[in-house]
Parts: sequence; C-alpha cells; structure tokens
Amino acid sequence: MAGPAFRAAAVRVRTPATSANLGPGFDALGLSLGLYDDVVVRVADSGLHVDIAGEGADTLPRDERHLLVRSMRAAFDVLGGQPRGLEIVCANRIPHGRGLGSSSAAICAGIVAARAVTIGGEQKLDDAALLELANEIEGHPDNVAACLLGGFTLAWTDTGSARAIRMEPAASIVPVVFVPGKPVLTETARGLLPRTVPHGDAAANAGRAALLVEALTRRPELLLAATEDRLHQDYRAPAMPESTGLVNRLRADGVPAVISGAGPTVLALVEEATADKVAALAGEGWAANRLTLDADGTCVLPLAG
Repeated sequence: MAGPAFRAAAVRVRTPATSANLGPGFDALGLSLGLYDDVVVRVADSGLHVDIAGEGADTLPRDERHLLVRSMRAAFDVLGGQPRGLEIVCANRIPHGRGLGSSSAAICAGIVAARAVTIGGEQKLDDAALLELANEIEGHPDNVAACLLGGFTLAWTDTGSARAIRMEPAASIVPVVFVPGKPVLTETARGLLPRTVPHGDAAANAGRAALLVEALTRRPELLLAATEDRLHQDYRAPAMPESTGLVNRLRADGVPAVISGAGPTVLALVEEATADKVAALAGEGWAANRLTLDADGTCVLPLAG
C-alpha cells in the first residue's frame, strides 16, 4: 500500500504556553496563555535538519531525540508513513522546566505540523485523535488539552481515552506569570506527592475546583477562594520554597495566585486595573510578565508575519 503524499510547501504552526492545575484542578484544568512557540516544517528529499532559536537553543538536541521530532514521527506513523526528509525551524519563547507547558507545546506543534504537511491529514487524524495522541506522548491530558484547544479546558480520561471540553475564560482576567531563574523537573515535583491524602482535603479540593469553573468563566471576583488548593502545592513546597513564599504573599494581599503546573512559575489571575501593580510585587529573582489569554490554541498560520 502506498504511503501518504506530502505538501511541497512549508507550514508554520504556532503553539501557546499553558498553565495546568490552576490551584485545585489537579491534572484536570488548564489555561492557554498568550506566549508562543513557532515552528516551520518542510518535507525535504532526505535527512533531518533542525534549527532552534530562543529557549533551549543551547541545550535541546537537534536530532531524532528532540521531543518535537519524536511527536512528528508518532503522528506520521498514524498518518500512514514517514516522509523522506524533514527541515524544521523552531522559534521558542516558552521557558523550559518552569511549569508553563513547554513540553506540551512541542508535542502539539509536532503532531499538528505533521498533519498539516500530509495531504488529507485532517481526515486521517481528526481533532479528537490529535488530543488522544498528544495525551499518549505527554502522559496526562491537562496541558495538551489547553494547548490544542485554547481557552480554559477541563480534561479527563474515559476508559483510557483522553477527553476535553473548552470553555471561554472571562475576558476581564489578566494572567501575570512570575518566572524564576531556575527550573524544577516535573518528575521531581510529582515525586513529592503522597499516595493518599486526607478525605477532608480531597472534598475541599473538589468543591474549589467546581467553583473555579464558575469563577474563571463568569465570576472572577470569586477567584481567590476558587484557587485554594490542598492536594499538591504544599507537598511540593520543599522543591520550590521561593515560589511557595510568593504564592502565600500574593494570596495574603488578596491576589488569586497559584503554582503554574508543576512549578516553579507562579501564576496570578488579576484584573486589568491591578495587573501592573501585581507584576511589581515579585521582587528580585523573578521575571514578571503580563500575558493575554489565548483563544486559538495550536494553529497553522501563514508563513509570513
């Protein structure tokens, strides 16, 4: 049987940063942020050429070990076969190892780019299959759901398959991220979590996660209460004491702040009128950035611009 046919023209894919958990929504809730990686992919006659600018330019592999390349290979297998060669140019802006979904961005960019350069790709790998494949590569669906769909997402697995719904976050919310200089490995952060938690803590988190859906979409004034967590942030504090301290200081000032994903970045969800003031609260050692809410998720864009 003949393999797939590929487009001669290059494709450009833009993929957003994401923040998962958002406090109580552990491994379920995600938010897509207006900070982007770009990748341009062209099917070549032979070989593999990877060029990287920005984040990871000095550390990421430029061969088959690159997560984006591995993700493309997995998608091409589903699409029916590998191209003869690939030329890949990455412009990375999402910090690595900081809890802002850089690995999910690489995975989603890879599988969407593979689909885009394959003629008839959307028929062979629809959006539901994209989410399933991204979840298989990443191991959990919270970041990849927000990365693919944009907006505010709720992800879960049903009989082993990844599912997600997308909601529209309130337009008045301004995300402010506080990025520290040093990363924390996700494996390290996950390794600090206990196998069991008190029933009262689980019940409290269930209520706050439900409240967070209402707060993020319709009633932002409830965000401080809705972002309270008892399941993961305190357990991970020994790996990121500065981040935990900043979260506690911000929350004591009435600012809805959480650890972003597995950390150590801190995310605050504030109003436009107070965003600049909140961004100035971090102090030395932090890069504070006001971002926008991303509505589009991972998308194929024109090459120019």
